[in-house]
Amino acid sequence: MTHNRIAIIGLHEQEYKYIRERFDGLIIWHQSVPKIKVVNKTLYVEKMQGVGMLPVDKIIYHGIFENDLDFISGLALWNGPCFPNAYGMLECRLKISCLVKAMKYSKFKSARGFISEGAYINTETDLVAKWGNWHCGENKHKFTGSWESSENAVLEPYFEGEAVRVLNIGERSWQIKLEGETWLKSIHPDHVKLMEIDAELLEDTLALKEKIEMDIIGNDYIVQKDGTKHLLEINHIPDITRFEEVRLHFLNTVVEWIHKN
Repeated sequence: MTHNRIAIIGLHEQEYKYIRERFDGLIIWHQSVPKIKVVNKTLYVEKMQGVGMLPVDKIIYHGIFENDLDFISGLALWNGPCFPNAYGMLECRLKISCLVKAMKYSKFKSARGFISEGAYINTETDLVAKWGNWHCGENKHKFTGSWESSENAVLEPYFEGEAVRVLNIGERSWQIKLEGETWLKSIHPDHVKLMEIDAELLEDTLALKEKIEMDIIGNDYIVQKDGTKHLLEINHIPDITRFEEVRLHFLNTVVEWIHKN
C-alpha cells in the first residue's frame, strides 16, 4: 500500500531531503510545530505554504520544542501511524514525571528527592538539582550547604564517574561516552566517541523502551569507579546527527517505516 501523504516535523533540511529522495508520495515538512487538527479520526496538518490544512497518513516527529506537549497529545489522540510513537513521546516529554516512571522499572534506580520553588535545603554532601524539560546540560545545579530553589526540582546525589548514553533505534544500539569540561557532560563536545556497549546498561535501556512503549530511546547513566551504575535520565528524542552511522540508521529506519503497511 502506498501512502498518499506524510508529514515530517522537526528534522533539518538535510534529513528531510534524504527521506524525500526515497519516498515518491506527497510530503508536508515543518522544522517547527505546525497547526494540526484531528476530525473524524483524520489528522490534518498545516500546509508548508499558503492557508489551510491537508490530511496526512503518517507522521515523523523528531524535535523538542518549548510548547509541544499538547501537540504530542494531539498526535496520541489521533492514534495513527507516528514515528516515534506518540504515546511513548508523551510519557517522556516531562522530565520529572518520566523519571518517576523510569525509577519504577530501571535496574539502576537510585533515591531521588524533590524541592519546591522557593524552598531551602541544607546539605553536607554534594547534591544536584534538575528542573524544567530541556536537555543538553541545561537547568542543572550542583551544590553543598544552603540553597534556595528557584524552580520545582528533582534532587539527586552527585555521582562521580563516567557518563555514558545508551542509544537504541530499532534493532541497533550504541553506547556513547559523554564529555564536557565541567561536571556537566553531554553528546556535543568534539571528543565524544562511541564505545563498547555495557550489556547490563543495554538490557536496562531495552527494558525501559518496552515498558514505556518507545521506538527510540537514549538513556544517560553514570558508571562509578567501583562499577556501580545509576540511571540519570531518559532522552525521548535523542540526538541522531552526532555520528553519521547513527544518522543514516535513523533515516533508513524512518524510510523503511514509511513504506510499511
